[in-house]
Amino acid sequence: MKTVVNRIRGVERDIVQMPHAGEAAPYYEPQGNEIAIFEAAYRKRLPVMLKGPTGCGKTRFLEHMAFQLKRPLVTVSCHEDLTSSDLVGRFLLEGAETVWQDGPLTRAVKAGAICYLDEIVEARTDSTVVIHSLTDHRRKLTIEKKGMEIEAHEDFMLVISYNPGYQTVLKDLKPSTKQRFIAINFDFPPEDIERKIVVNEVPGIPAEIAHQLVAAGRKARLLKDHGLEEASSTRALVYAANMINAGLDPVAACQVAMINPITDDIELAEALMEIVQAHFAA
Repeated sequence: MKTVVNRIRGVERDIVQMPHAGEAAPYYEPQGNEIAIFEAAYRKRLPVMLKGPTGCGKTRFLEHMAFQLKRPLVTVSCHEDLTSSDLVGRFLLEGAETVWQDGPLTRAVKAGAICYLDEIVEARTDSTVVIHSLTDHRRKLTIEKKGMEIEAHEDFMLVISYNPGYQTVLKDLKPSTKQRFIAINFDFPPEDIERKIVVNEVPGIPAEIAHQLVAAGRKARLLKDHGLEEASSTRALVYAANMINAGLDPVAACQVAMINPITDDIELAEALMEIVQAHFAA
């Protein structure tokens, strides 16, 4: 699937073109009935919220679904400086003229793409208000700066991702926003599926190494909420496998991919290292 990346004032927009004939879908291992739920929501053009921890496969799932549904995918990585203009568009100076440039949300609405607002809780509340009219019966996008409304293309779909573990009193989605979406819960895959993912994502990694990595990662997750704010993700296990495949010692690979990124606490790091060493003991 070919990807074109554009950046406007720090907003990254990934425009994924229609798949070519014979091209394989992005690899994804189903964990339950999430595919059936998403397909039903797409048939009714209902907005979808993907809920789950970082690195558990939410984005890969959506890439897989966009491919299967043969729809272009527009991805916006949300951040605290994201404005409504970054989503909708703005007037820009080109020479002596002022021209309007559509934002990624507007482009998706017009093209009938799937628009993915990744980690929407990171965005400013006033910037996410613009999606409300797209998530109910109206399916319209208001562009205040142009004084107009755009009716969404019949194939347009809005998807957001949300990590409940990051919510605080000051940073959370409003109930009025949450209730506008169908929500699909994600978590880290079962052990057998997680091993399959590691082996598929890192061709050539020995099955025994994949088994040890997954076992160590699942044990490390037990420290979540016991001082460790974030658990070792499936993505981290894949990174560790890649480092091992590149020739790094397994224990060192786990340290740089699964321990160092998630904690600066010396005692927690030591506890995680003990788990890793126990699983990779000679």
